[in-house]
Amino acid sequence: MKYDSFFARSFSKHEQKKLGIGAFVSCFIIAATFLILFKPEIRHFKVDFEIEQEKTICNVTHPRADLCEMNGDIRIHGNSSTVYLVSTDQLPPQKNNSWSIRPYARKGDDRAMDSVTNLTVKKLHISQQLPICTRNYTVPAVVFSTKGYAGNHFHDFTDVLIPLFQTSRRFNGEAQFLITNHMPWWINKYKPVLQRLSKYEIIDIDKEKEVLCFPSMTIGLKANKEFSINTSESPSSMRDFTKFLKSTYSLKRKFAVRLKNNADDPGSKNKPRLLIISRSKTRRFINVDEIVTMTRNLGFKVVVEETREDVAQVAKKVNSFDVLMGVHGAGLTNMVFLPENAAVIQIVGLGMEWVSKVDFQIPAMDMNLKYLDYKISINESSLIQQYPLEHHVLRDPPGNMISPKGWVSYRKIYLDQQDVKIDVNRFRATLLKALELLRS
Repeated sequence: MKYDSFFARSFSKHEQKKLGIGAFVSCFIIAATFLILFKPEIRHFKVDFEIEQEKTICNVTHPRADLCEMNGDIRIHGNSSTVYLVSTDQLPPQKNNSWSIRPYARKGDDRAMDSVTNLTVKKLHISQQLPICTRNYTVPAVVFSTKGYAGNHFHDFTDVLIPLFQTSRRFNGEAQFLITNHMPWWINKYKPVLQRLSKYEIIDIDKEKEVLCFPSMTIGLKANKEFSINTSESPSSMRDFTKFLKSTYSLKRKFAVRLKNNADDPGSKNKPRLLIISRSKTRRFINVDEIVTMTRNLGFKVVVEETREDVAQVAKKVNSFDVLMGVHGAGLTNMVFLPENAAVIQIVGLGMEWVSKVDFQIPAMDMNLKYLDYKISINESSLIQQYPLEHHVLRDPPGNMISPKGWVSYRKIYLDQQDVKIDVNRFRATLLKALELLRS
């Protein structure tokens, strides 16, 4: 009442009317200004929401492996090979809410992938019919297969162990492994590695009749480079992986021998140790005795072995050498146990240049190893006894990437039918180079 009487006494009715209109206009201007100033922020939140809605939980576009990464209410019904991601948000009908994933890192290789279980991933609304959780976990789950080419030493590493390291190392052991196509002998073979990556007992998901529920799950393994790690796509490196292996198997030697200038003197006590990987069936050294004699004459301590023992024993043995030598093949995979700055000598048979580079040359350098190769001549290949000298197998061997369709015939000729007889006089220069690298 006092304010009303004050305005009545101070202003005429006309003036009060003008004052009211002015106040209304002022409020309108302030409100409009507020909306204009804050409009970009409102749009910003809207864009973020739309981006969040557009995210897919599965990436099936990577050339090496399909991968699903999920957080929230995740339920897996093991023996039905089905995973459910439960959403409380209304799912857009036009979006893809179902995926098929084979959790093995050799996508595109039908021979490998045909034996891998196909898992179905479904994103469903909470109101839909869902299996009820019978066991709940508080740690993330990682789902992968041990089928494919498991059992081949090279593929054990490039298709499973290295991708598994990339995928699960960040959990520091706090991850539950769920394995499809479970093979107990394979699990036992690499038990030390698996136990370092997960503190929990592995679950054979194919035999599970219960519904297991997790707060987070990765289906498939991160793989981005053959027998190595692409650091542009991963926070880990191949050196990180080899250090992890050396720690896992308690390998003592971190660095290869550093030679002095007289190390190649036959009387020197500081002799580098050279391991020649022998093979019993294919890609064999025909004249291994000649090779051993020549390498010893140059000052190496030489051992010839096939390295088919327990992984822990092989790891300790290989770690004691300074040079690893072999024809392109799975045995060279054991370079992961070499001390840093050791040397790898790969004998490259006819037609093996591309696979030798991708499988072992690039990975060796990623491991901080010294790399040398010796490309054999036609006269050093056993194929010269099987084909006429002018045959395209000898004169025009494949030099580039082999297509999946052509792999079977390629393998039959160049990998399964070829042995090597090293020209020791020609090979001498490669071994001298290895000695030189061990001095640097």
